[in-house]
Amino acid sequence: MPKPRNIAAVKQLTALFEASNAAVLTEYRGLSVAQITNLRRALGPDTTYAVLKNTLTSIAAKEAGVTAFEGQLSGPSAIAFITGDPVEAAKGLRDFAKANPQLIVKSGMLDGRAISAAEVTALADLESREVLLAKVAGVLKASQSKAASLFQAPLSKTVRTVEALREKQVGSEAA
Repeated sequence: MPKPRNIAAVKQLTALFEASNAAVLTEYRGLSVAQITNLRRALGPDTTYAVLKNTLTSIAAKEAGVTAFEGQLSGPSAIAFITGDPVEAAKGLRDFAKANPQLIVKSGMLDGRAISAAEVTALADLESREVLLAKVAGVLKASQSKAASLFQAPLSKTVRTVEALREKQVGSEAA
């Protein structure tokens, strides 16, 4: 017979899985409570970093339809549940892992799809959503500017040709 607190924990984890658009499974062996607290701060307000019991997490993942972590829930495990920008959270994990090699990224889930630890690192190497959107806007603006100058070029060339002909005619009448 399951204990009521375990049932509540499974429901809470299931809700976290369902609310998250991404999640990263880590092993935190050797990290102090202070270091984990610093990691939570580094991940930002849109990420919940939770130290979990593997059995309860496995049950909650199955209930939420998440298969990305099957067979990987062993040892001291924690999951970063990401509801915001996954790139920012992946960068926070990467930077923290550089300073604290005890943190090991095992795998992840992005929009319901399983991703490897290498893909989490690749995600961290991307620029933020805002920067990428700014670059796209810049490309679109540059394309419009090029198009405008392209359409304007024949008109301005015609004006210069007419002006040159007028000056030539005025010059030939004066002579």
